[in-house]
Amino acid sequence: MLLRTPLRRLGLAAPALLLTLAQAHAQTPEPSPDAAVDPAAPGAPPAAGSAPEGQEAAAPEQAAPRGEAPPAPGGEPPPAPGGEAPPAGQGAAAAPEPPAPGAEPPAAGQDAAAPAPPAPGGEASAADQAVPEQVAPEQAAPGGDAPVEVTVAGTRVTRTAGSAHVIKGRQLERFEHDDPHAVLGSVPGVYVRGEDGVGLRPNIGVRGVNPDRSKKVTLMEDGVPISPAPYSAPAAYYFPLITRMANVRVIKGPGAIVYGPQTVGGTVDLVTRSAPSLASGALDLALGQYGYGKAHAYLGTSDGQMDVLVEGVHLRSDGFKELPSGADTGFYRNEVMLKGSYVVDPTAPIKNELRLKLTYSEELSNETYLGLTDEDFEANPLRRYGVSALDRMRNHRTAVALTHVLEPSRDLSVTTTVYRSDFSRVWRKVNGFRGANLFDVLTAPDNAQHAVYHAVLTGQLDSSTPGETLLIGPNEREFAAHGVETRVRWNTATGPISHRVEYGLRLHYDRVERRHSENGFLVLGGALVPDGGPTVVTQLNEAWTEAIALHATDAVTWRALTVTPGVRVELMRSAFVDRAAGTERTGVAQAVLPGVGAYYAITEELGILAGAYRGFSPPAPGSDAHVEPELSVNYEGGVRFADGPLRAEIIGYYNDYSNITDVCTLSSGCLDADLDRQYDAGEARIYGVEAYAEHEIPVGELKVPINAAYTLTRTEFLSSFTSDDPIFGRVVKGDEMPYVPRHQASLSVGVEHERAGLVVGASYVSPMREKAGGEPMSRALATDEQFLIDASAKVRVVGPLVLYANARNVLGSQFIVSRRPFGARPNAPRWIQVGMKASF
Repeated sequence: MLLRTPLRRLGLAAPALLLTLAQAHAQTPEPSPDAAVDPAAPGAPPAAGSAPEGQEAAAPEQAAPRGEAPPAPGGEPPPAPGGEAPPAGQGAAAAPEPPAPGAEPPAAGQDAAAPAPPAPGGEASAADQAVPEQVAPEQAAPGGDAPVEVTVAGTRVTRTAGSAHVIKGRQLERFEHDDPHAVLGSVPGVYVRGEDGVGLRPNIGVRGVNPDRSKKVTLMEDGVPISPAPYSAPAAYYFPLITRMANVRVIKGPGAIVYGPQTVGGTVDLVTRSAPSLASGALDLALGQYGYGKAHAYLGTSDGQMDVLVEGVHLRSDGFKELPSGADTGFYRNEVMLKGSYVVDPTAPIKNELRLKLTYSEELSNETYLGLTDEDFEANPLRRYGVSALDRMRNHRTAVALTHVLEPSRDLSVTTTVYRSDFSRVWRKVNGFRGANLFDVLTAPDNAQHAVYHAVLTGQLDSSTPGETLLIGPNEREFAAHGVETRVRWNTATGPISHRVEYGLRLHYDRVERRHSENGFLVLGGALVPDGGPTVVTQLNEAWTEAIALHATDAVTWRALTVTPGVRVELMRSAFVDRAAGTERTGVAQAVLPGVGAYYAITEELGILAGAYRGFSPPAPGSDAHVEPELSVNYEGGVRFADGPLRAEIIGYYNDYSNITDVCTLSSGCLDADLDRQYDAGEARIYGVEAYAEHEIPVGELKVPINAAYTLTRTEFLSSFTSDDPIFGRVVKGDEMPYVPRHQASLSVGVEHERAGLVVGASYVSPMREKAGGEPMSRALATDEQFLIDASAKVRVVGPLVLYANARNVLGSQFIVSRRPFGARPNAPRWIQVGMKASF
């Protein structure tokens, strides 16, 4: 607690300190006359066709609802004053170089904002030189209209020295998915574990990390961490509605070190809509089976100096699972976002901009952790036992981010963001029997000791002994996270070598307060009846963490080669206060995380990449002295081909863990005594291959978009151990890890016309172990093999009015997507939805 006041003071001083550092760094000698001229450098002559500084280029066509705008003729114009600044933590994208005189304009879908790549051995243009490997926002058109091209901090994604994948707005619109699992499943190297069938609380893993509650992945919205408590309790019980996102970015490999604190697997950044350059908006209304309803609208405007955007979403469903009483098993979610920006003087040579973003989210969902036995699942996979009728989650979240962007020159920018989020949740649910573990009962219901308990769950028998009393109660948690982050970006050159440098500093504090309690209920005549006993408090504690994170990267480009060394330093102080026991444990941890990535352009279209870095996941607050953070050395290498709308790549990776860890959660089946306790699993390795290809083939007036992805993953524990974590248990050297599919693939093919379109997508996921082991998958405790087909069709009726229809799970297949924490749970059934969109 003693560090909080110094941290706040240091946070106020951080922008000034880093700006001073950058300015001092900028006083290096000017490049020699032989050096390549950077068109963005101070004093450089304007490139042919470029707009004068401070002058607004012509605005592109109005954006579609998710903000996918067509490229302007001849390439993308630079952002006008008042345009959307990069999200905090991503830095400003470099201004695109205009096409050379007589050059062909980019083809549809081509990287319009980026210059042509260098020829083998030739001098790379300044605008195409790689920079620190973090994903920068898509370059905004005037006034913040929808972006045209995506860059990785000034370098095209197709030429970045590391793994980066972007799901653009156009791709998000094709299927109109509400489930983030369905969206992220198309990214190679990303694994998801189903739970409720609609993605209310996603379980996302990257390159083999445990997907449980996405706790091993850094989750961000517009560059700001969104986990309720990223250090103290990273389990993501909150995830934004995917329908209001403009694009989704996944960063893997060495580029992950500029984020954090979770860097072993990678980062998922959700990017929201920018304010439009003209007064405009859109409305999206949809209905469907199982009481599905969606109302999504936004309205924004800009006067060139001030931008404003208001957006709201209401999403609901009556639920597809069936209680004996016929009660609602669905949910509703509401989210509202207000964004605004103000440029102090649009004509000034020094950009000085303030940005504000406010969000509010709430959810009520009749969700449970209670699943079914395999036999009951086969009889009716949508069944829910009547004893789960009281299970319900309520949560709400507020967040604010205030950003200041200062650009003293075109080559220097300082972005500072102060952020705060508060999240509270109360989840009342069945926790177990007083005399038996629910997971054991549902996994082996025919066992003589479990048969009676199963009969009570299904309402066939009444509770007759104290051990047959069900324990039901609310898990209440309060989260808070706040901090300040400053990033300085500086572009320069030393002779023929260009540099894109970034320094970053984040001061962060987060906490979680837990109060878990439960009461006894008897099952009488299939109904729940209180047993009259007292309320028992099972958890009453608080955890907090103070953290300082620094990073520095320098992308060094010479001719066709870009090498990007970088380093991240994490310093943490944490505590765990057990109020019930009256104890407090504190601890400190630190980590130095170096990394380097490289990209070499063999030809204009073909390049090779390679990288290595140290991955890190912080220890749980209050961990024992012998508990270590998760550490690994990760390697990757591959080949990438990009030619206009065609992109293909294949990347191999190898993660070498010196200590792999897991933090127990209720969602993985941990008991109260082990909740939020960290378990070390020692040495391990995860390795695999990721392949991806996309193309948009013109056929007359039609376009045929194709996207394909495949991931092969192997895992192995390199040491033997015994753990109370139920997903580990007794592990023998050579065993495979849980929740990592061996094979995963996706394919989507569409036919699109300016007035109509049809797209069909298929996904395949091989079985995943639910417990570490080495036995054949057919005998292992595992999820089902999954194959799903989705389809979506759209037609423009008149003017801006578009009608669409979505068919989820066209084949109506039902699979066991999870058995944790208590029994088999299904994916969503066949689900038809129809809607209309209109923009104005």
